[in-house]
Amino acid sequence: MTTAHSVEAASATAVVEDAHATLPATHAPVDARGLALAVLATLASVFALSWAQTFLVPLLVGVVITYTLSPIVYWLERLRIPRIVGTVLVMSGVVAALAFSAYSLRGQVQTIIEQLPIATAKLSASLVKLQRSQSGNLQKIQSAAKDVESATTAAVEGSARKPATHVIVDAPKFRLSDFVWESWLGAVEVAGQAAMVAFLVFFLLLGGDTFKRKVVRLAGPTLSRRKITVKILDDINGAIQKYMLMLVVTNLIVILLSWLVFHYIGLDNAGVWAVAAGVLHIVPYLGPAVAAGAIAVAAFVQFDTAGMALLAGGASVAIATLVGIVVTTWMTGRIANMSAAAVFISLLFWGWLWGIWGMLLSIPIVVITKAVAQHIEPLQPLAELLGD
Repeated sequence: MTTAHSVEAASATAVVEDAHATLPATHAPVDARGLALAVLATLASVFALSWAQTFLVPLLVGVVITYTLSPIVYWLERLRIPRIVGTVLVMSGVVAALAFSAYSLRGQVQTIIEQLPIATAKLSASLVKLQRSQSGNLQKIQSAAKDVESATTAAVEGSARKPATHVIVDAPKFRLSDFVWESWLGAVEVAGQAAMVAFLVFFLLLGGDTFKRKVVRLAGPTLSRRKITVKILDDINGAIQKYMLMLVVTNLIVILLSWLVFHYIGLDNAGVWAVAAGVLHIVPYLGPAVAAGAIAVAAFVQFDTAGMALLAGGASVAIATLVGIVVTTWMTGRIANMSAAAVFISLLFWGWLWGIWGMLLSIPIVVITKAVAQHIEPLQPLAELLGD
């Protein structure tokens, strides 16, 4: 019995000791070295993208345009038209359409250019008139500032003060000749990049599926990896084609609605301003704002009333907002099922990195990234983040 009681007492003591025992604290290991390398790699990638902007932007623009025009070339090829002939026909058709549009609007554009000096003088006179109307308030503010200055001077009078040192910095003056020269250089640079993009599109269309077959061949020897690569390329092709179709449709809607509204309110050169609103609508947020500002100024110069300026500018903003929110958002969701927050963050990032070109290419880049991430297992969390 004594032995049994001893065993029971020892067991109870062990249970009590186990109950009061504390487990050692566990901490999840942090790979500081791997984290630091990831941060450095990200910063290096951002720097490389910024440094290679001059090369990457025309390349991406050319690839996007190639994806857009390739179905037409394939259709001509199915009609037994040689690929080189079909490519030449498609490129010639695009150039002819752009030239015809510019030729059709040349009269209105020339009228706007001839009216620029008169419009500038009229706008300057209006600003001077507005300044004079506000001179009473400005005089009151200046008088109050002088009173405060006199009181401050009287309060510190008699105290020892060192003479103040005044540093006068000449502000850089605006020179119209420099502005015209810089604008001319910018136009020449844009024309050169446009020529590069045109040649790139021509050779990519001429190559056809050659590049695609090479990418599939480089994907690996296994059939599964090649199938995944083909699926990724097909998804990118379909998503970009649908997005560009959506872009063309929405811009045509903006042009049509803008022309109807501007023609109804009696705005001169309504066709040019409608086309400008449609073209600038390509640039998200910034483009419609610039178009609305220019249209408001044109309406103010023509009608000489702030109400008509607000009406024209507000109509432009309303059309861009309606088309952007209702049509573009709905069609973008149908095309790629992307999160609106992810699209907006991408817009901010690429706009910060590449400016206007980044804003233009942000959605195609997100579409391509999501199409690739969906089929690669380590990148599937990124696809889930970009998804709706």
